Amino acid sequence: MAKDLNATGRWLKRITQREPQDRAELLTVLREAAGRGLVDSEALTMLEGVLEVSDLQVRDIMVPRAQMVCVRRDDPASTLLPVVVESGHSRFPVMDSDRDDIVGILLAKDLLRLCISDVRERFDIREYMRPSVFVPESKRLNVLLKDFRRNRNHMAIVVDEYGGVSGLVTIEDVIEQIVGEIDDEFDVEDDQNIRKEGDRQYTVRGVTRIDEFNEYFGSKLSEEEGFDTVAGLLMKQLGRLPRKGESASIDGFEFRVARADRRRIDALRVVPPRDLVPLSERPAGGES
Repeated sequence: MAKDLNATGRWLKRITQREPQDRAELLTVLREAAGRGLVDSEALTMLEGVLEVSDLQVRDIMVPRAQMVCVRRDDPASTLLPVVVESGHSRFPVMDSDRDDIVGILLAKDLLRLCISDVRERFDIREYMRPSVFVPESKRLNVLLKDFRRNRNHMAIVVDEYGGVSGLVTIEDVIEQIVGEIDDEFDVEDDQNIRKEGDRQYTVRGVTRIDEFNEYFGSKLSEEEGFDTVAGLLMKQLGRLPRKGESASIDGFEFRVARADRRRIDALRVVPPRDLVPLSERPAGGES
């Protein structure tokens, strides 16, 4: 242990003497330290993320307006609950007349009281809404993170220069820029590329090969587009790398991006066609 402490001390002394002149030089020193085993790879990734956050703006990571899952202020409980359950989100912007009129934030956990029948009958969303926070697209992520922590907020509505809603951003979105993707319910075990979540609901890893997907579902997705994986097929369909929450329909399958970063699609939520029964779920000797 003494040897490790001495090595660390020499490295810190080197930084002090060298005095990096800019961020590029600082990153070089940090990467050299990682190469010498003084900083592990995960710590280096987080340090790089911390430095990058000060350069990024809200517009760089926000969920675009078209992908926002919202509820309406006049929706009854019978309409709200399926949206909350289907999306899997924990917070929902509440709209009034249109998406530029966000009047509050609804927390999914607050709806647990609707399990009591008499509460559901006299449901009024105004009793459940929290105040909404608005931030400009140009706000720096490091400043936003400080605001989130100080005000104990977890979601903000992003507005453009004209005051129109352009998207939303959460504290998780900011933290993931530093620590990387945070595991959630969409994670699939390493040895399992496709997992059934419920009735006609599946989670599929982006790296799942198309032939494996076809074999599992008994489908015939094209393998002649120059892509080998489901993620590649979705990118071909959209013509770009989609962001979390985006969806597309291919041969009757509904694909929604459950997890993604600026480099790859990690996980997808898939709903197969109603007339298709995955091979793995057919009885022995049965037909679809």
